[in-house]
Amino acid sequence: MNKTADRRPAQRWPLHRIVKPLVFAACLLPALHLTAAAFGFAGLSLGTDPVATLLHTCGRWTLNFLMITLAMTPLRDLTHSLFWLRFRRMFGLFAFFYVLLHFTVFVLLDQAGKLGALSHEIVKRPYITLGMLGLLLLIPLALTSTAKAQRRLGRRWTRLHRLIYVVALLGVWHFWWQVKKDIREPLLYACGLALLLGYRIWKQRNAAAAVKPANAAGFAGSDAA
Repeated sequence: MNKTADRRPAQRWPLHRIVKPLVFAACLLPALHLTAAAFGFAGLSLGTDPVATLLHTCGRWTLNFLMITLAMTPLRDLTHSLFWLRFRRMFGLFAFFYVLLHFTVFVLLDQAGKLGALSHEIVKRPYITLGMLGLLLLIPLALTSTAKAQRRLGRRWTRLHRLIYVVALLGVWHFWWQVKKDIREPLLYACGLALLLGYRIWKQRNAAAAVKPANAAGFAGSDAA
């Protein structure tokens, strides 16, 4: 017992002391790059339309982290390793972080902090309505992302966090409607999301198909007895 307990810190040390901080720092890089560009550090620039650059970059990274979060389960299944799930919460929270940045830039810079103009834009532009709905749905997921919340909510936690599928769909839809002509980039996100959701549907159907023969065998056994 003591030997097993002594080995546990050594086994977990590389992940928690090295890998996780590196992944966390990598997730922060887009925000740090935008900050440096906003202040002109190292010759960086936000281009001729800084507000648009900030909006689009934060929006894209929100979608990137949503996709990465959804990819953790397929990676676990393909590699037969729980390693990937250790980062799922972090990636989900970074999706929330970047959507908050996206929203903040929109309200404070694009709309100059005018709440009346903001409400008008939400009603007038359907893609903004979709984006706002996605943000609102992400809030309860971020607030209940802790292990304590998971224990407290039990099975309800799993049902609640399935909203991430809806959020990802709204995010891709928001991006698709936002672009005017070139839909190649939102199309890539749509295809990626279709693959990730399609994998889950395929997995559930396989699981259901496996359960049916087992139930049938059980009933047959009962009849025979």
